[in-house]
Amino acid sequence: MTEVLDAPRPDTSDMLAVHRVFREALSQAPALVGSVEDGAVDRAAVVGTYFDNVLNFLHVHHEGEDELVWPPLLERAAHQSELVERIAAQHGDVVEMIARAEAALTAWTAAPHAATGDALTSALTALRTELVTHLDEEEVHVLPLAAEHLTVQEWGSLPAHGMSHFGGDKLWLILGLLRTNMSQQQRDDMLAHMPPPAVEFWTNVGEGLYTRFMSELGI
Repeated sequence: MTEVLDAPRPDTSDMLAVHRVFREALSQAPALVGSVEDGAVDRAAVVGTYFDNVLNFLHVHHEGEDELVWPPLLERAAHQSELVERIAAQHGDVVEMIARAEAALTAWTAAPHAATGDALTSALTALRTELVTHLDEEEVHVLPLAAEHLTVQEWGSLPAHGMSHFGGDKLWLILGLLRTNMSQQQRDDMLAHMPPPAVEFWTNVGEGLYTRFMSELGI
């Protein structure tokens, strides 16, 4: 315990950029889904892959916290175990709402029309409402605890876990969304901690793919 507390403290403010990705992407659901005309399957595919990758990112983000954040906090911040357990348990409710959103997304991309679009918008909006409550609590209560009780190395393992376990097909999209919500120092730190091949891919390919995709998406 003493060794952990005496070690350099991690800067947990980088999690705010992750949270902003979810807040902003899900808030765009009414406009993006509503912009797709009935039967416009090509446009629905573009919007659909955007939300599919965001939902996959949300999955892996929560899995990383379940594996790497909650266990050490429960061990080292035992005086706050009830608070940590309550906030960690919110993941279960979010998982159920992600599943509903994914089902609605599959139905809409296969047959984009008013009814499936309304169902998708409703599912994504409900997910955002539930998720924002959870994110607010994490930011107020969990990030300070993580800064106090986790090491720099432990906190830094979260991005690596996310990159290696991400289930979407456009990791460059997630990197771009994250970087858009980061300070310049955080962007520099991200590149400094990425493997050289990943940095090369982002610099030479990924950033261009991200810029073109967001232009096509229209946001």
